[in-house]
Amino acid sequence: MSIKVLAVIGTRPEAVKMAPVVLALRARDEFEVKVALTAQHREMLDQVMRQFGLTADVDLDIMRPRQSLAQITTRALEGLQQAYEEIEPDIVLAQGDTTTVFAAALAAYYARIPFGHVEAGLRTGNKYSPYPEEMNRRLAGALADLHFAPTEAARDNLLAENAPAERIYVTGNTVIDALLWAAEHSAPAPEYAWADELSGPLILVTAHRRENWGEPLRQACLGMRDLLERAPDATLVYAVHRNPVVRETAEAILGNHPRVRLIEPPDYFDFVQLMKRARLILTDSGGIQEEAPSLGVPVLVLRDTTERPEAIAAGVAKLIGPDRSRIAEEGARLLLDPEAHAAMARAANPYGDGQAAGRIAGILAK
Repeated sequence: MSIKVLAVIGTRPEAVKMAPVVLALRARDEFEVKVALTAQHREMLDQVMRQFGLTADVDLDIMRPRQSLAQITTRALEGLQQAYEEIEPDIVLAQGDTTTVFAAALAAYYARIPFGHVEAGLRTGNKYSPYPEEMNRRLAGALADLHFAPTEAARDNLLAENAPAERIYVTGNTVIDALLWAAEHSAPAPEYAWADELSGPLILVTAHRRENWGEPLRQACLGMRDLLERAPDATLVYAVHRNPVVRETAEAILGNHPRVRLIEPPDYFDFVQLMKRARLILTDSGGIQEEAPSLGVPVLVLRDTTERPEAIAAGVAKLIGPDRSRIAEEGARLLLDPEAHAAMARAANPYGDGQAAGRIAGILAK
């Protein structure tokens, strides 16, 4: 009799990190694996599903323009409750810290179905930073039956919250599984051929966190303009999130600059190739803080806190916030000072060896 596993996915980063888990489980005879999408972010999610050859057994399609957190939560909770009743899984898995993950854990608790949290134990200690992700993961952790922690530090966070030690497994982060596979199996897309023809350095940007909406994002974009003044041969490529709140700010401040390219969010494989080409990455994303160190690209984190302190401690990422002056100063230092760049460009990754998904499958098989 097989173990019926339901993997719940809501966004592109979740799809990237859950795809290796789904594939690892499907490679074993013990499991019957189904995938449920909330589609909290539709277009970016579908790209990754296609690239990893995954299809949805359930698609709730909850995405709406400018939807509130309460609307996301209630739509996901109600839809997942029905999915659990129809599929009757033995265990539900979800990854990370989105509203989808919290709803998946809560719906599993209501249905008395065990819940496994992939990438468990990340914490900043500030419930409003990142918002709402910090509380999403804390609440999911409180409801989880199995915790798949990416690092020892994440395990320590869970132990401090009285999670049972025998329910915590340090596996590494599945994003490294996905990254290494994509780096090996993908090639630069023709539409980004211009990136290889640039004579100067490429600065790659992603910035979309909810707590940075408004004035913080405006200051960050102004800092990017200032950075380009200090590095006159650099080109800044901003993969602009489809949320109109983010897009309006980016276009207003950066849209008319001759050395800025505002691009649609690339599919995951193409984004990996752009990261490999970049000299510097500016981001408020969580996953990129894990991915870029494997590629030897320095990262400036446009947040005031991070739940991924291992990269900061390793010296491959630096926390600077959405601060206009620090973006210009730190960015220029890394672009113009070869020694400063080399000090951060060590390809040392504290997040794993690319075998995390196989470890998770083995743990579940036991």
